[in-house]
Amino acid sequence: MSKDEFARAFPCESEYVEFKRGIGRALAESIVAFSNADGGLILIGVDDDGQISGREFTQSVQDDLHQHFNTVREPGRYALHRLVVDGVSVVIVSVARRRDGFCQTSEGRVLVRQGTRDQVLFGEALRRFLNERSLGRFEQSPAGATLADVTPDRLEALSQAFEWSARESLVDRLVERGLVVEDGDDPELTVAGALVLLDRPDDRLGKAYIEVLRFGDSGTRYDRRVEIVGSADTQVAASTELVFDELGTEMVVLGLRRHQLPRVPEVVLREAIANAVAHRSYELDGSAIRIEVRPEAVVVISPGGLPEPVTEDNIRETQAARNVDVMRVLRQLGLAEDAGRGIDVMEDSMREEMLDPPSFKDRHHSVVVTLPIRSAVAPAERAWVQEIQRRGQIEPTDRILLVHAARGEVLTNGRVRELLAVDSREARTALRRLRDQGFLFQEGERGGATYTIDGSLAPPAGLRLSRAELADLIVELASEMPVSNADVRERTGLDRGEALRLLEHLVGSGRLRRTGERRGTRYILDSSDTR
Repeated sequence: MSKDEFARAFPCESEYVEFKRGIGRALAESIVAFSNADGGLILIGVDDDGQISGREFTQSVQDDLHQHFNTVREPGRYALHRLVVDGVSVVIVSVARRRDGFCQTSEGRVLVRQGTRDQVLFGEALRRFLNERSLGRFEQSPAGATLADVTPDRLEALSQAFEWSARESLVDRLVERGLVVEDGDDPELTVAGALVLLDRPDDRLGKAYIEVLRFGDSGTRYDRRVEIVGSADTQVAASTELVFDELGTEMVVLGLRRHQLPRVPEVVLREAIANAVAHRSYELDGSAIRIEVRPEAVVVISPGGLPEPVTEDNIRETQAARNVDVMRVLRQLGLAEDAGRGIDVMEDSMREEMLDPPSFKDRHHSVVVTLPIRSAVAPAERAWVQEIQRRGQIEPTDRILLVHAARGEVLTNGRVRELLAVDSREARTALRRLRDQGFLFQEGERGGATYTIDGSLAPPAGLRLSRAELADLIVELASEMPVSNADVRERTGLDRGEALRLLEHLVGSGRLRRTGERRGTRYILDSSDTR
């Protein structure tokens, strides 16, 4: 955008536009005011008179802005953008109107945007605004059940989790946690209370359960369906166990060591399911949480969109819980991470296992979390990296560099920048770190330096042999005895699918002959192969 175009688009501050030269205390007030009005844009790097002073869109600036939103109570949804005006960067913060409830500063003040001012509300104006915008959490609504419907075992489990002593009033503690409301001699359960205290909350709250569907292929038909009912914590624990068992693990043998590699880390499954249980909308009582176990991914679908101010873009930096009291119980029972750490744990755990990252999609009526099973990094490569980690300390980002080097790739500073999306200095540091620990061998100096895998690391055959060499290795095995898919995996480090494709190729080319079926399938040398 040119300066003239910018001036026409943003001639001055208005009901929907605010100019800020920098990021200061007043930014929080504008966030609150726009959230409580009809939303707006905050342009950072622009003087009050509309002159552009500039503000770079660096990671530290983004982190600072996210922190400002975290200090504000209940802001509307927001997004961060970079606008370049004649080569000068301006940061744009778009703030949406809060649809439910209202927003406050950290000191509790309520502001609204009126013209070009962020107006603080007092007295009658504040009272009228609160009456119009206040909205109670649905989890605090009566659930139509009483404390008499709760079994002693459930009450005892909760008392132990929160370490309530026998001398304390149990009803008082449950009221404090938002699980019951006092109503005469028989306190009534809230929706949150029903979810964590009743053995069958779905009897009172509609489809308050989880359905797990297994798909044999990428189609629409499932071959198994299981309903997971029970209290919220029971649903999380049982669903996690079921899906983890359904997925199984990848078995890789390197030398004398066997590696059991999870297709999806258990902690990631548990956190995704716990988030679905704690953040779903229970007002949508005609829909259950749905977990789809597919060949390529586990998909968790929970009713209701993302709670404000969370969006797909800021989901890692911004925290909000639709059902605060339910989430508090799950955390106390060890079934969910501490506030603000859930998404971090999911993404970091997938990265540590060298799996593709989870994705989050807000469909407004539901949230879809996809946990990929497949990865560009083969199981044998993941196992090999685990072996390498036993020899020395490496950083998480070093793993992908070692995999590419093990594949025979020659690494350069430019290639590392491309792989890791880092600058030249960080790339150089990573390469030298791996060189100094004996993982990479350096040739050349300065800009001409190249790095290859050190010969002593001995990556598995599946990484260091070409496809033709792997084929010759398998034929050599078959000349000694009939071989199975498992035999090929053990000798080469290939995964099941890769081994099968190579065996089928050898059958198709006439070098091997297949005998038997299913688990009894074996491959023997074709007598006509003379190579």
